Amino acid sequence: MSWLYNQVHYLPDEFKSHIACSNTENLDLFKVPGIHNHKNTSKPEAFLNLIMRKKGWLNKQVLNVSRKTDAQLLHSHFGHTAWENMRTARKAGLKHVVTFYGQDVNYLPVQRPIWRKRYRELFEHIDGVLCEGSFMKNCIIELGCHPDKITVHHLGVEINEIEYKPRSWKPGTPLKVLIAASFREKKGIPYAIRAFSAIQDKVDLEITIIGDSSREEHSKTEKQMILHEISKGRLQEKVKLLGFQPHHRMMEEAYHHHLFISPSVTASSGDTEGGAPISLIEMAASGMPLISTLHCDIPGVILHGKTGLLANERDTEGLVAHLSWLIEYYDDWENMLQKGRDHIQQNFDARIQGVKLGEYYKSIINQ
Repeated sequence: MSWLYNQVHYLPDEFKSHIACSNTENLDLFKVPGIHNHKNTSKPEAFLNLIMRKKGWLNKQVLNVSRKTDAQLLHSHFGHTAWENMRTARKAGLKHVVTFYGQDVNYLPVQRPIWRKRYRELFEHIDGVLCEGSFMKNCIIELGCHPDKITVHHLGVEINEIEYKPRSWKPGTPLKVLIAASFREKKGIPYAIRAFSAIQDKVDLEITIIGDSSREEHSKTEKQMILHEISKGRLQEKVKLLGFQPHHRMMEEAYHHHLFISPSVTASSGDTEGGAPISLIEMAASGMPLISTLHCDIPGVILHGKTGLLANERDTEGLVAHLSWLIEYYDDWENMLQKGRDHIQQNFDARIQGVKLGEYYKSIINQ
């Protein structure tokens, strides 16, 4: 979750963050001070706190950390976590803000309607709500939050660490296409594969897929669907499946590919991107042509026809049309790619977003 690390790492120095969490991984890659891992407590105590937190009674870990550090504000990540922390924030006398990310907005209230009631309770007590874009803002309003409590705050990427290398391609050479996503229905990977199948006789394709299924059954089912589409489309010799890869490897692969496709859809379960995949922001910053969909807040990251191309959800023909345009007008990529980099630099720079988050914290504390 580099997107979450950036929110902590790029806060101005006047802020001191303390992170209360259940477990930690990759601390050599994400060096964050002030981590309070509750697995360091005894198992009975940790289990009791988990039960209390899930019932929305009290999060003793957060309460203890806030008292030890003289905290002023609690930032909960994901709506359900904020509800679990709601009474704890009140007991500790903390200002309380929450960032919604997607699954907590579109999936959870559909699968478990009790969360609509819980969110209405949360919105009465929360001091501020953050989200990635206007689409998600409207979804949160629909759940019962007053618009005045909601602020759109883009997630940031380390733009200075992403080298801008505008891609180019010439007819007669392989067109190298990259997909990077977990195998979940909302990622829409089968639609991309169908589009590849439709154009493979027009251009020599080399397709790389970074990602895999999780242990969840719906993810395993999606993997079987992806493999079936590859076979059905006669693409076995053109597709490389690399499985999950660390972030640096994904970026290395990106620079060896011509374009990136991420055709997100609303899953049958109601699950969505909520905002937009961070991978789209990173690939745009790197100078890569993008094809995606009119899904959630993706149109705020990719400006259709200016910085990339967007199709309707589940519109294989639309994806084919966009691929065909990029193939036909390969000499016109440069202008689009520069506009894409500029758009990301102006609106999604982690350093700038960190300063803005600090200003937001101050406004909440001083309310």
